[in-house]
Amino acid sequence: MSGTSDQPSQPAPAHPVGAGQRVVTTAGVPAVGPWVDPLLDSLIEFRRDVHAHPELSFQEHRTTERLLATLREAGLEPVQMASTGPGEGTGAWVDIGEGPLALGLRADIDALPVLEETGLDYASTTEGVCHACGHDIHTTVALGVALTLSKLHDAGKLAARVRVIFQPAEERMPGGAKAVIAQGILDEVPRVVALHCDPRIDAGKIGTRIGAITSAADTIKIELTGRGGHTSRPHLTEDLVFALSKVAIDVPAVLSRRVDVRSGVSVVWGQISGGSAPNAIPSAGYLAGTMRCLDAEAWEAAGDMLDTVVQQVAQPFGVDVKLEHVRGVPPVMNASAETELIEAAARAEIGAHAIVLTPQSMGGEDFAWMTQKVPGSMLRLGTRTPGGETYDLHRGDYTPDERAIGVGVRVMAAAAVRAAVETATGVIAE
Repeated sequence: MSGTSDQPSQPAPAHPVGAGQRVVTTAGVPAVGPWVDPLLDSLIEFRRDVHAHPELSFQEHRTTERLLATLREAGLEPVQMASTGPGEGTGAWVDIGEGPLALGLRADIDALPVLEETGLDYASTTEGVCHACGHDIHTTVALGVALTLSKLHDAGKLAARVRVIFQPAEERMPGGAKAVIAQGILDEVPRVVALHCDPRIDAGKIGTRIGAITSAADTIKIELTGRGGHTSRPHLTEDLVFALSKVAIDVPAVLSRRVDVRSGVSVVWGQISGGSAPNAIPSAGYLAGTMRCLDAEAWEAAGDMLDTVVQQVAQPFGVDVKLEHVRGVPPVMNASAETELIEAAARAEIGAHAIVLTPQSMGGEDFAWMTQKVPGSMLRLGTRTPGGETYDLHRGDYTPDERAIGVGVRVMAAAAVRAAVETATGVIAE
């Protein structure tokens, strides 16, 4: 475990986020804050334990066991997801309350193959793996929602049933959300919500928008092969490095002219390799990257023409081309009713001032598959310490402000309570 004893594990705020703010309630909809606050210390402890023991996609066995044990200790009956391959399945779901299902709430539980660089005393103990995308926060918030709703149900304050889903493998395209759908976990769910950490937004605030909030994202891998040789005689070779460079530059350029520019199609390479000596032209070269797009229709169009474009760019060099195009995820489409549900919950629990309009991200998110099946919405959970450093996701030094956990639980639990009231009464809680 990395870190030093003299380094604070979290910035120490002068006052809690939201202190002194008036709690607004709607008739028939209980405020959830008083039910959440007693859980916060244990939730932070849970988050730090998960953070210290990150697990990659479909390998989240310890995380799943911790969730199952904690939920069972609270008197709930969680269900472990079925296996998607060799070994026991990861991920789980749990229903809280009785009657018809009012809402599904989804959290992703996997980590990234990234080396942690935070220096925190609860930093990752798994070399080269860490929660650099905040999924430990997502998992903890969802757990907090389940525990809060359980207490509300016991007190007779939950009008319908809510399903909390702990999804594996969001970081692996096309994503573990497809396994959730394939296993029927979403079949009865009429609407679904989720959140994602956002280090650009201050802790204590959330970001929302109606319509696309993320982008489509695919993985592209290209291998070029041909005759190698001496750099003094490139005319006797297929000059793989030159061909590779042209593919790297020209494929994004051609696609940007073949697809509507308003769709924001973007091909960016993360890997490029070829050769091992300055005076030798190799016989193989390799490119890998992502293709992202703001618009679902343009995503389909760009994907359909990708192979043709790659072949056309590479053809003058006489190289053989092998393209591996992994279709990833479409954009997450936030429905207006579900976004309004989240905003109403946030206004009641943390105040209207705490809701900001968030831009569409170029990032991909497999929650999109769920919003294609049922109406849903994803919010951005602010994790930046006010006045502190702005991190980025997928960085080894990403350090979210843990006060965001309480905010996330309050907003999502309040949304669930509102959805339950709406389901039971047929009247929208405003």
